[in-house]
Amino acid sequence: MTDGTDDRVQVWLVERTYSDDEQNLIILTYATRDGEQYFRKERALTSFTDVRDTTAAVETDPGNLGAVEDPDLREQYAAEAQRMERAHDPGDVI
Repeated sequence: MTDGTDDRVQVWLVERTYSDDEQNLIILTYATRDGEQYFRKERALTSFTDVRDTTAAVETDPGNLGAVEDPDLREQYAAEAQRMERAHDPGDVI
């Protein structure tokens, strides 16, 4: 019997944006090295003392990944994920 961690997928930070719809919301987009799948995290900034590190990479369940349909975006995500992997360890705070 396995604990399920073997099925997790490592994704790399490729984009950090601020939401236009919500105040104080940061959207972190992580992608696979090939840029074909992405994982999105949303973080509310509640205060300056609310410290939550953003790391270069995270691991997630495959069911949490979405497909990157746009070829140009897929290429951009792949390039950025590979650059992040070359420049950082997965646990590096970005």
